Amino acid sequence: MGNIMPQLLIFGLGYTASRLAVRLRAAGLQVTGTSRATLPLGDPRVAAAVASATHILSSVPPSEGADPVLALHAAALRAAPASWLGYLSSTGVYGDTGGAWVDESAAIGTGRRDARAAADLAWAALRPDVRVFRLPGIYGPGRSALDRIRGGTATRVDAPGQVFSRIHVDDIVAAVMASFAAPPGIYNLADGEPATGNAVTEYACDLLGQPYPAVVPVAALSAMAQGFYTERRRVAATKMTRDLGLRLRYPDYRAGLRACLTEDEA
Repeated sequence: MGNIMPQLLIFGLGYTASRLAVRLRAAGLQVTGTSRATLPLGDPRVAAAVASATHILSSVPPSEGADPVLALHAAALRAAPASWLGYLSSTGVYGDTGGAWVDESAAIGTGRRDARAAADLAWAALRPDVRVFRLPGIYGPGRSALDRIRGGTATRVDAPGQVFSRIHVDDIVAAVMASFAAPPGIYNLADGEPATGNAVTEYACDLLGQPYPAVVPVAALSAMAQGFYTERRRVAATKMTRDLGLRLRYPDYRAGLRACLTEDEA
């Protein structure tokens, strides 16, 4: 990153971005993050942070049909001296592929996530040096099937043919860090083994020595959850391996859940 002390500005310190911030601070980077409690998006200090950052990442999802970061700071971001900009998007922008594999060349905006697709496109068009990371189901310590089983909220769903991709949060962190020295563009981030939610839940139960939860019909779920089960896709992440040079630490959900269990018990 050169001789200048890197300064990363993160819009939105959620689960994934907070994990990244911890890793980068441990590596000696200066990290500033916005949050409703300490540094709201509309705070005048944000403009100064944009102007001084060497790297800028947004993990803020659309709200009320618009991207709140771009709504407030698009002009400043466009003119910012930062050498790297990133945006955490979603593979939900691809919509339903009927379980087929999908890569970064596929059209977006045909599914449930209209606002997310619009934000994805807007970030990609903001500047030529933007990296857009399309993320599938994210899991990790404190947020996995293990936690749902412990909390008594885990279910298995009667949804034949439903399959989706996922990725461990620490592999997202590694991918973002690898992209500091990689070409800009769109990157799918996903492990190599898409699977049903039921398979993941059952493996987590096996690790904990717990019985499998009952199978429920899709119609018994919330409207939001039912929408999720209308889509099936397998996410191909060839560019992640080829252009970022990333070898996943957790190449499938089994390896990831075992690591979660170990970290939870530490």
